[in-house]
Amino acid sequence: MKPTVDPKRLIVTGGAGFIGSAVCRNFVQAGHVVCNVDKLTYAANTNNLRGIEHMTNYRFERVDICNRTRMLEIFDGFKPDAVLHLAAESHVDRSIADTDVFVQTNVVGTVNLLNAALEHWRSQGSNSDFRFLHVSTDEVYGDLEDDGSLFHESTPYNPSSPYSASKAASDFMVSSWHRTYGLPVLITNCSNNYGPFQNIEKLIPHMITRALGQETLPVYGKGTNIRDWLHVDDHVAALDLILRKGRPGERYNVGGGNERNNLSVVERICEHLDQLKPMDGKSYRELITFVTDRPGHDLRYAVDASRLTSELGWAPRHNFETGLTQTVNWYLENQWWWHYERPSEPDQAG
Repeated sequence: MKPTVDPKRLIVTGGAGFIGSAVCRNFVQAGHVVCNVDKLTYAANTNNLRGIEHMTNYRFERVDICNRTRMLEIFDGFKPDAVLHLAAESHVDRSIADTDVFVQTNVVGTVNLLNAALEHWRSQGSNSDFRFLHVSTDEVYGDLEDDGSLFHESTPYNPSSPYSASKAASDFMVSSWHRTYGLPVLITNCSNNYGPFQNIEKLIPHMITRALGQETLPVYGKGTNIRDWLHVDDHVAALDLILRKGRPGERYNVGGGNERNNLSVVERICEHLDQLKPMDGKSYRELITFVTDRPGHDLRYAVDASRLTSELGWAPRHNFETGLTQTVNWYLENQWWWHYERPSEPDQAG
């Protein structure tokens, strides 16, 4: 892939995670120079980066974004043209059990990164081409009734979990650095991502890998919670476009336009596996069990991405059926990547 613009120097935080590694692969393969900053928590996987780790325009720094001294050193030495900030704790169930790490990483870490970016931007003469792109979630908006309504960029924030509250706080910090200091920031709020290389605590890979082990498939409540599913490659394409053409100070919703309830997603995974890797004499559907719902579980998320479409010309390339088929096939063909101890409970789609 040839660069869409002149090669840029980009810091990507959380670049060993699911979405972050897809961002790194995209920009490195497009010819940009990428510095991946990742603490390498449980959710990170350096195998996600095998295809680019030896390329000359890629470097990796194992650093916690809360480490102010090291972040300042990285900014000073690397001199980025832009930052794509994806480092975050994102597992809702974990946030309920242990809030502190979410506040530390998602709020304190973001503030530390903003300060480092601001100092760098000022040292470069407040370069108007610099951008700080903060990747957030639709969960900051709370939830929707099952009435066809959508989240818009102007929807008031109403987070329901410690995770979404910490992301809302980080969004407010980012926007305030723009209003107070003039830092050229962009914010995106995306719907639920899926695709290859996703950590198997998340709903779709969790159900695929448990099914292949012929283990129960635990679904919260009655499985009626609805999410809009966005293929990770479509998300990365949107981030690329927003970084190049988005207006500083603006936020953009990114959604796949693929609303499904959790039970139907799990059932569709079972149907794919029944065809691709059938069990003797029974369907994978028979493994589905219903478990007690988690506290504060939002009913429905769905975003309106029309600003991104009308202003910047973005549109998703994957529909859910083809994207899910590709994803199931990937986990079947890459068992080396995920075949380790699996978590007992999934993060069921936010």
